[in-house]
Amino acid sequence: MTSACPACDAAPIAGAIATQEGMQFSLPTVHCAACIGKIERGLASVIGVTAVRVNLSMKRLSVNGPADPDIILKTLSGLGYEAYPLDLEALTKARDDKGKALLTRLAVAGFAMMNVMLLSVAVWSGATNATRDLFHLISAMIALPVVAYAGQPFFHNALSALRVGRLNMDVPISLAILLAAGMSLFETLNGGAHAYFDAALSLTFFLLIGRYMDHRTRSAARSAAKELTALEVHTADVERAGSVQTVKVADLRIGDTIRVPTGARVPVDGRLLDTEALTDRAILTGESAAVTLHAGDAVQAGEVNLSSPFRVTALAVGEDSSLRQMAALVETAENARNSYTALADRAAQIYAPAVHLLALIAFTGWFVTTGDIRHSLNIAIAVLIITCPCALGLAVPAVSTAAVGRLFFFGFLVKHATALERLADVDHVVFDKTGTLTMPAITLPHSLSNTELSVLKSLAVASHHPMSKALVAALEDVEMAHVDDIQEIAGHGLRGRVGDTPVRLGHGAWLGADFVGLGVRFADNPPQQIETLDALRPGVREALNGLGLPCEVVTGDADAPARALEQMLGIPVKANARPEDKLRILQHLKENGAHVLMIGDGLNDTAALAAAHASVAPAKALEASRSASDVVVLKDSFADLPVVLKIARATRRLSQQNFAIAALYNFIAVPIALAGFATPLAAALAMSVSSLTVLINAQRMRYVK
Repeated sequence: MTSACPACDAAPIAGAIATQEGMQFSLPTVHCAACIGKIERGLASVIGVTAVRVNLSMKRLSVNGPADPDIILKTLSGLGYEAYPLDLEALTKARDDKGKALLTRLAVAGFAMMNVMLLSVAVWSGATNATRDLFHLISAMIALPVVAYAGQPFFHNALSALRVGRLNMDVPISLAILLAAGMSLFETLNGGAHAYFDAALSLTFFLLIGRYMDHRTRSAARSAAKELTALEVHTADVERAGSVQTVKVADLRIGDTIRVPTGARVPVDGRLLDTEALTDRAILTGESAAVTLHAGDAVQAGEVNLSSPFRVTALAVGEDSSLRQMAALVETAENARNSYTALADRAAQIYAPAVHLLALIAFTGWFVTTGDIRHSLNIAIAVLIITCPCALGLAVPAVSTAAVGRLFFFGFLVKHATALERLADVDHVVFDKTGTLTMPAITLPHSLSNTELSVLKSLAVASHHPMSKALVAALEDVEMAHVDDIQEIAGHGLRGRVGDTPVRLGHGAWLGADFVGLGVRFADNPPQQIETLDALRPGVREALNGLGLPCEVVTGDADAPARALEQMLGIPVKANARPEDKLRILQHLKENGAHVLMIGDGLNDTAALAAAHASVAPAKALEASRSASDVVVLKDSFADLPVVLKIARATRRLSQQNFAIAALYNFIAVPIALAGFATPLAAALAMSVSSLTVLINAQRMRYVK
């Protein structure tokens, strides 16, 4: 449920979010190129704004210049977009330095490999004696520094594994590269006829391709716990020593009296001191309706003040607040999911010792038989190269990369490294309700003129109530009118004046109407009802039919809308579920052997999304929820949701086929190498062919639908 406040006390935290890169805002509802143009044009006229940039994939807005954050937020709200500021220090978005380094090493290895191959052609063509030795020496001068540089990812990982007394795939890889380069250097310095620098470089090049593809798949994952921290209020107005002071939230103490402005998030857990207040607690509970509070009622960190300013007595601050506890739940769940062991890693635990054993057998057998250490080493190197897990290392990344591209074609963004493997296990689906399966829908009275619709939008923009946001969305193409003296009356609605004509938007009883719900009244004219209901997201029925799995809904919403949805869809719906309740339900399903796919969009879903076996969030979900999920749906419709599971299962199937291809290659090639019929160069060429075969097989993913 996307109900982060768009006007959360921006002015006091302007210093916290202003950096050399400007101010950063989250835009949960931006979804297309047209949105980017609309936002950039709309903010261009704001005083102090020098540059605007919207990142569609991350749903982020960067604004440069000495502009007032409060004006930026109001302008965005007027344009119909929900927005809230982000604390860049808390978010700590890291650059992809590792990816750049891998790509650089890949390019260097490829360039060196091609040059050494050219020199090798001359040797293969019959160059002898001094000419051959010169070409070998030049090859050594090119290959050795490149191997030392480009092979560092493998050497470092292998060394780390050996230090703790275990083996991984990088140990035989590093051994093969170093032995091929070392034996080639020995042959070169002793005037030998054969050197295998091209084999060492081609080995490094193909392995780096697999490593880079794997990194690209993993690099999309970002911590949802950090996103939750970025959502926190960073300053608060507190009554101390007879005056109101603005202090950091970290400096608040239990017992402090805190003032919460209209539209701001509550910074602490506490109790309401004033007579009445209206808050939006959807980010904590998922409840779609605003909540009316009375003096003495509990207020939680993260709730949004929808009424006039009120005061709160702090009962829990800092790490003890609701928002921090939710972040801790998410972080715990993320750590549990990150411990999931990938298929390729499990294969490596068996494969690496077997490779070493084969190479040792080859060396020992040939040395005992011939007594020629040079020939025995060449055969051992050929065995290491021919069994080097290039195809095995590419088996999963190649298919995963193809699957990620295929899912993007259908409108899904994969964000976690092991997401596809876990999605293939899914046998039970749990949905959130509001914002996921349903979206607020507004039916406007046909009798309203264009002028009256413009006035209605101006009133709705001035409020942060969920129904006001839905009304603004319904009036997206309507220009706003000039309305004076707009006031929000807690628990009732909004009133203003157009010239001498009063206008009110709010509850029917407040308007003097005989209907219950939302309405509008112009002057003394009869009130007109604005119908509001929960409309199904497009494609929901198709998704439920296509999934073919047990499905249920767990929502923080009240009983009445939950029962209505249950009758509409014919699946079980559990109401009044808090974030910890959703976690308990998922844990119960897990204990009964279910592999649960959680689909949700709100802050109250974040811990459940992170804890589920796999998770999906809509594009308009809160930033923290999108970060906690494995897959983000980039379009409004859920109709293609079953395709995600089909492609995940196809990914597992093709990965297993690639493992079979790698095993068949080894079954044929290893005896040839052990018999001494394969030189290190021939082994490198055979390894390249097996790697290309795996890459070609992965492209079959393009035909899955």
